[in-house]
Amino acid sequence: MWKRREPEIELKTAGQLAAMRAAGLVVADALRAAAEAAGPGVSPADLDAVASDVIQAAGAVPSFRGYHGYPATICTSVNAEVVHGIPSPGRPLRPGDVLSLDCGAIVDGWHADAALTVGIGEIPAHLAELIAACAQAMWCGLAAAQPGGRLTDISHAVEHSARAAGPYGIVEDYVGHGIGSQMHMDPPVLNQGRPGRGPLLRPGMALAIEPLLTAGSPETVLLDDGWTAVTADGSVAAHFEHTVAITADGPWVLTEPDGGQAGLRRAAGAGTLNCSAART
Repeated sequence: MWKRREPEIELKTAGQLAAMRAAGLVVADALRAAAEAAGPGVSPADLDAVASDVIQAAGAVPSFRGYHGYPATICTSVNAEVVHGIPSPGRPLRPGDVLSLDCGAIVDGWHADAALTVGIGEIPAHLAELIAACAQAMWCGLAAAQPGGRLTDISHAVEHSARAAGPYGIVEDYVGHGIGSQMHMDPPVLNQGRPGRGPLLRPGMALAIEPLLTAGSPETVLLDDGWTAVTADGSVAAHFEHTVAITADGPWVLTEPDGGQAGLRRAAGAGTLNCSAART
């Protein structure tokens, strides 16, 4: 009889997680620099150059450039572009745009990956709320990355938060993933599902948790460039991601300078999107 087996998930040593942490801090610096440089009249290609300079100055290697032929250091997805937008010099950013930045870096052969979404200039309140909801859903997922839990505890926490925030589309075509000696590894980390299922979360695991929410339908279409995914209905999308290590003491957010302490406290605190409800 065939027996179903769980995916083989890479467990890292303390030294390997330290290398991932070093890569995570490079990613954090590159994303921060690109987000600070983003503004009206600046092109996505300009932001790619900013992030490339940061990664190169740190002595790290971009995870994305050359990955299956990808031509840039970061992904820049604008408005209805959900993920994997290729930075272009041809369409400068405009006031009211919503921009997602996705970046990865390698240090000593170990990867880290993160993403964030920002508004360009003033944006409508409903789009600011979409961005905030996506960020909160990510932090709820990170807070659920506890040793002894199950993988779908993370999925359920993300979904609970997103659905509590509003009638947002939760993209199913693109999900989080294991990460470490490669950028994309087992297990896939879905952004919705029932808790208490899937592989046991064990110290030494590392995951990239990345919800993608839309203001409309969650359906996506892949453009002819073979990379850029857009919403099928043209609605605006938001994307947040952090790389987290499972430790005996709880989640360690490798791509956040403070290790995720402030964000995890906010996620667990009282509020309209209290993550404690998502883990019940």
